[in-house]
Amino acid sequence: MLAAGALGTAVLLGASGCALISTQATTIQYSPSDGITVSAESGPVQIRNVLIVANEDGSAGNLLGAFVNSTDDNHTVSMEFGEPGSGISETVRVPANTVISLGVDGEEPILLEGIEMLPGSDVPASFQSGDGETILTDVPVLDGEQDYLAPFVPES
Repeated sequence: MLAAGALGTAVLLGASGCALISTQATTIQYSPSDGITVSAESGPVQIRNVLIVANEDGSAGNLLGAFVNSTDDNHTVSMEFGEPGSGISETVRVPANTVISLGVDGEEPILLEGIEMLPGSDVPASFQSGDGETILTDVPVLDGEQDYLAPFVPES
């Protein structure tokens, strides 16, 4: 009886021991949608689900995403798309305690032109707000194949 109890304890500890040395999957930040989430180090404005919906030849694309300002101050997000120093610069003004969702709730997407944005590729980009760091990342470029993205494909 004692041996059975010891064996049961050993099996239980052995089966649960993985949790002691494994990273908890629920603590890993990721983007659960098509777009990307930009690191919080970019400043006081959180930047979520950013993506570009481009036309077939990649000559134009609409920038979609959410810009969340949970502070009591107005902030501006500075962005550059394409190669650093020679890309397209854009800004989004985000009032205090407001969410700006480009392409949703009456907010127009930002039309990007002048850089190559082929669907299926990534465009190098930088984001910065307030006194935050400039974060370099790649923004995915999608086409209108998904029904919910079709309205955002710019004309060629």
